[in-house]
Amino acid sequence: MIEEILKKAKQGEKLTDEEFLELLKINDNDTLEKLFKIAAEIRNNQSKTIKLTSTVHITNKCQIKPRCKYCGFAEETSSKGYYNAFYKSNEEILKAAKSINEAHIPRVSCSGGYGYNGKQAVNACRIIKENTNLEVLVNVGGDLTPESVKKLAELGVDTICCNLETINEDIFRKTKPGDSLSQRIETCKLISDTGIGLSSGLLLGIGESPEDRIKHLRFLNNFETLEEIPIMGFNPYNETPMENVPPFPLKEQLKIVAITRIMYPNIRITMPTPTIGPENVEYSLKAGANNLATVIADNYPLEVKGVGSPEYGNYSEVISVIEKLGLTPQTI
Repeated sequence: MIEEILKKAKQGEKLTDEEFLELLKINDNDTLEKLFKIAAEIRNNQSKTIKLTSTVHITNKCQIKPRCKYCGFAEETSSKGYYNAFYKSNEEILKAAKSINEAHIPRVSCSGGYGYNGKQAVNACRIIKENTNLEVLVNVGGDLTPESVKKLAELGVDTICCNLETINEDIFRKTKPGDSLSQRIETCKLISDTGIGLSSGLLLGIGESPEDRIKHLRFLNNFETLEEIPIMGFNPYNETPMENVPPFPLKEQLKIVAITRIMYPNIRITMPTPTIGPENVEYSLKAGANNLATVIADNYPLEVKGVGSPEYGNYSEVISVIEKLGLTPQTI
């Protein structure tokens, strides 16, 4: 049965939810390699160019209360994360953006906490667009208003990210008690209705079922401007309520990457290097990903700690892996 499903996927036929769930059950390495190879071929038939995205973390001051139970990004949540509160100055944002531009990384993600109605994102986007030729992705979750989205559009923002993380309402409420799934969905609609490219992804391993994951991927098709799906695997932060929850297995994360590629042949699939580690970049590319996030320029001036793990990907190492696989890193 698995072989028949793989054959259908290779031929570009539509798969049912039940067939995708069967693919998630694959355990033997030989069959997994077949799945990943099919996904990579689908990507390569579209393009063999791999996008690189760096980052500027604007602020870790977050007004969500109570805090998301896994978060090590917000101030005073984990000594292994961004424990001390910060709000980057205009000068720091500009300096970081210029280092990314000089490293020929084409894109930067500007992320921050809740409580600003998008004002911090608008400010960062303006600084970067006026002083560099970088593509800009804004990632402040649901902390946006129609006014701030309009301003971002006027500034020429390229993509706005609002991760739903899970569409299982019970799991969402349990892990993110101060946040709102319905608000995040409305924010995704707002971004899409404005005509801006939408990025919205999954956080795997927070209690959701395989069925939830497939349902989530299908749900994202409701947004007309969806152009990017980040696939993030849970990694626990010390001193948070979920510190004893095990990390999501990389193999299972790669299955979701491959399935997402089969379901969405043209979509940009993002693997954040902090959640896999630089040494595993090769595996994500072999499974069909085509955007590597949190790639840090060698001369980057700021400290970087990933949302999923305090590791991050060095630019030179990432480029080396991409080229080793016969793929082309997108540079400027």
